[in-house]
Amino acid sequence: MSTTYKILILGASYGSLLGAKMALAGHTVKLVCLPEEVELINSEGARVRLAARGIDGLVELNSQTMAGDLSADGPSDVEPADYDLIALAMQEPQYGVPAVSELVARVAASGKPCMSIMNMPPLTYLHRFSGIDAGSLRGSYTEPSVWDAFDPALMTLCSPDPQAFRPPEEKINVLQVGLPTNFKAARFDSDANTAILEQLEADIQAIRYDVDGKSVELPVKLRVHDSIFTPLAKWSMLMAGNYRCVQEDAMRPIKEAVHSDLAASQLVYEWVVDLCEKMGGDRNDLVPFEKYANAALSLVNPSSAARALANGAPNIERVDRLVQTIAAQFGMQSDVVDETVGLVDGWLEKNRA
Repeated sequence: MSTTYKILILGASYGSLLGAKMALAGHTVKLVCLPEEVELINSEGARVRLAARGIDGLVELNSQTMAGDLSADGPSDVEPADYDLIALAMQEPQYGVPAVSELVARVAASGKPCMSIMNMPPLTYLHRFSGIDAGSLRGSYTEPSVWDAFDPALMTLCSPDPQAFRPPEEKINVLQVGLPTNFKAARFDSDANTAILEQLEADIQAIRYDVDGKSVELPVKLRVHDSIFTPLAKWSMLMAGNYRCVQEDAMRPIKEAVHSDLAASQLVYEWVVDLCEKMGGDRNDLVPFEKYANAALSLVNPSSAARALANGAPNIERVDRLVQTIAAQFGMQSDVVDETVGLVDGWLEKNRA
């Protein structure tokens, strides 16, 4: 019998997707989220809808009927030291909110292994890269000091490649998967901590779900990689698609950002791949542009960053600025990236005013 792990997940959108897969595999999951989310998840379950091969329509998973246990609490109601693994699945600016930053300080003090599921890698993770000056990247973060107490050896990154959204007509405990790709995690420094990820990977892989008497394999797996660069594959996608949704006066869908000028999109995509290679990564660990461009055809909404700016957010994750700043350390510059950073800066200035 394999070990049953206790996993604490900060954040309930991507958190409920990965948490549902872990609970289906028999593990105990606690989500940290807002009071109205806590109430709904604990009373009606976390609901995750996704497509499955050979099934018409969407399969709805309900955490209340799973082999493991999934529940929710507020930031002050959890004790990080009680868990085997802690996943950070909120947007980067949220870690600066007082109730959350107090919890994050307790997470760092617990000495437990942490896996970030953010597009924006925690500053701590970037200290695992010998080729970059992580100290000079603080300006890309909303609240860089929250990461100072963490040990880089206990921090890994998991690329949130699956696209998921909350259907606007549904309650906030419902999450729908738009693009059912895999979560890609880098190993920890230690074999013992990496073994936790590897067991979760195997347990999620083994899940078979009953749909009307038919046993089906569900998409969205956890994949563990030896290279610390593998989760950075998302950077090319973000810079070619997500952040280029941001236009001067309005937002456009990811599909349009990528396909309205495919040559320009490929240029910036390959530029980011070149940057990852200069940092020490292997091109073979990253996703080829053609594969991404094909996936982008199904992404018919603006990115979450673009939607947040349009809704007046004073802060968003600044992967655009982070990539620009790291590139400058290697003497690299891109007009498209500079223009994107300028457009995002402009929206944030307007929103803050």
